[in-house]
Amino acid sequence: MQQKVVIITGASSGIGKALAYEYSSKGYAVVLAARNEIKLKEIHDKLQSKESASLVVKTDVSIEDDCKNMIQQTIEKFGQIDILVNNAGLSMRASFKDVDLDVLKKLMDVNFWGTVYSTKYALPYLLKTKGSVVGVLSIAGFLGLPARSGYSASKYAMRGFLDTLRVENLKTGLHVLVAAPGYTASNIRNTALTEHGQAQGESPRNEEKMMSSEEVAKRIAKAVDRKKAELILTFTEGKFSVFLKKFFPRLLDKLTYFYISKEPNSPFVK
Repeated sequence: MQQKVVIITGASSGIGKALAYEYSSKGYAVVLAARNEIKLKEIHDKLQSKESASLVVKTDVSIEDDCKNMIQQTIEKFGQIDILVNNAGLSMRASFKDVDLDVLKKLMDVNFWGTVYSTKYALPYLLKTKGSVVGVLSIAGFLGLPARSGYSASKYAMRGFLDTLRVENLKTGLHVLVAAPGYTASNIRNTALTEHGQAQGESPRNEEKMMSSEEVAKRIAKAVDRKKAELILTFTEGKFSVFLKKFFPRLLDKLTYFYISKEPNSPFVK
């Protein structure tokens, strides 16, 4: 049988890195895409040491030509695409009244347009294999998070795009999954942008109490195998919040505001 091929954007760390090892363990050829080529090569070398097929493609998903090149290199190397995981993402932490608009644009370019560009060029090959498109969202793609206006907006946009893609392809065999991890132990909060676009550095949250990237990766891979349309991880911050959003939206607004206000140096009062 032809070896299956998965492309993972944002594969240099966190959930993307964990997904690379997860799919490699399942026998997939793994295409590692991210901006940090050094970290990608480290992962590539580890996969090669286990005799796992992999390919490094330095990719900035906010650049359309980079996404096109990622797909072309994948086809040249492996000849097909079975899964595209749109995982590359950027966060922020600042009140909308204080944030520079360039910060919001950057988040849309990476989170939303990166997903659109990658999916557009991968789609013809995914249709041939009746493969899967995965969007790694966040609970911010289901409810508005204070101090994350650009992040929530970009994740809502990703969800709308992918939900529409699923409906358009009801008769083609294409599978589309939107996966919403809760707070996950990764470096996304360390690289989150401040109001003027600098990385905030230290995470405001206790990473030790969060779900691990490895657990998230296993759950996403299982959801792909089962052809699920939606995956919401964690109960309180995830499934229960979505339930409240549907039936008690005002209560959820108050709870969310209070929850975010407890963060160190929060722009909101308790």
